[in-house]
Amino acid sequence: MTSLFAQEIRLSKRHEDIVSQRLMLLQQMENKLGDQNKEKTPQMQTAETALQRNISLLKAHHVHLLLRPGVGHCSKEPWILLDIEAAEKSLQTQNHPVPPPEVASLETLYWASVEEYIPKWEQFLLGRAPYPIGVENPNEAEDTIQKEVQQ
Repeated sequence: MTSLFAQEIRLSKRHEDIVSQRLMLLQQMENKLGDQNKEKTPQMQTAETALQRNISLLKAHHVHLLLRPGVGHCSKEPWILLDIEAAEKSLQTQNHPVPPPEVASLETLYWASVEEYIPKWEQFLLGRAPYPIGVENPNEAEDTIQKEVQQ
């Protein structure tokens, strides 16, 4: 019986050690959780500030926001999607304003000229025609120069 009593005492001490160790670990876990929450609070505030800044920047640039539920990682929450075309137009008008009418006219004439000469250059580059000199009739050019000299 003495051995059972001694074994009971040992088990009781072991139980007290385990319970005290458990309480100590629980306290450490609570402390660590509190520290993590303290660290997350400034991060959450920074994230919220950044979100507010981004939203105000988007509004300042007249970018339309679309709220679409079911898009993204969680189908229950709406996710903000940018209207890419509106953003692109906004950036283009800011970086490249509409040119004056004279410049637009010159640009149109230039591209019309380029399109007119593409077939001639294409044949030359394929080795099927001589170098295009840009004048349809060389004799006509000489006549024009002689007329200008006589006047």
